[in-house]
Amino acid sequence: MIHSLLAVANVDGIESHLRKIGQLFRVFDRQDSECVSYGVAVGAKRWFVKTATTPLAVESLRRAVTFHAAVTHPALVPLTYARELIGGAALVYPWVDAEVLYHATIPPSVNRSDPDSAMARFRRRPVTDVRRAIDTVLDAHCAVERSGFVAVDFYDGAMLYDFTEGEMKLCDLDEYRPGPFAVDADRMPGSGRYMAPEEFQSGATIDFRTTVYNLGRAARLLLDSGDNERAWRGTGAQLAVVRRATAREPGARYRCVQEFTAAWRAASTVSTDPKSCEHHSR
Repeated sequence: MIHSLLAVANVDGIESHLRKIGQLFRVFDRQDSECVSYGVAVGAKRWFVKTATTPLAVESLRRAVTFHAAVTHPALVPLTYARELIGGAALVYPWVDAEVLYHATIPPSVNRSDPDSAMARFRRRPVTDVRRAIDTVLDAHCAVERSGFVAVDFYDGAMLYDFTEGEMKLCDLDEYRPGPFAVDADRMPGSGRYMAPEEFQSGATIDFRTTVYNLGRAARLLLDSGDNERAWRGTGAQLAVVRRATAREPGARYRCVQEFTAAWRAASTVSTDPKSCEHHSR
């Protein structure tokens, strides 16, 4: 049975359809992903509807369907409905009352440095709150790893923070895919602030060590007072863990997300029961 949100034949007709069946309260039409998304309220429920029309964007949404079918975690905004349409595809997620930490289509000076930006306000949170958010990100990626997937295009634009509840959620993980695999272009998609060196090398292997690098960069950037990385708010032990996670050579990093997570929690003086990696990079 087709949900009322996607009871339309052509992707070009989605916006007018959503306006007919509910209240369209947000339109995201300046995305570098080539997707157009909508926030719509239907009855008592609010939804996030993401559409794609270009071949690359449609392929990305198909990856999202595969990813969400394999991976579940409380921090991952779940995919609720998906449908191929004439001219493209559409996905439906529940709307999350949280703020994205970075908008790629807004100038960085406004986006992260402005005192009123979501990232600047997040960085002013107590260290315990930031550490809890990082721990959520790591725990979610342990679930990603257990399912055999690696992170691609992970950055603060995929992080939603609920400032009221103090909770981190993750969204737009459309490029995540089973690993390991080889880079088949000049570079992988993503933010240079988070990407590992191998993601810029055609033919290089992308595996769990690459995800470790991405997550190490996330910890480094979230637990700092600014983008210049000169105001680390964590401990020396935590910084040492981050430095190993973000080593230039993959072999010098932690073998997998679980190993990195165990080291991070030990450095954070959080009790942990380290487990061996369930998957190993090949």
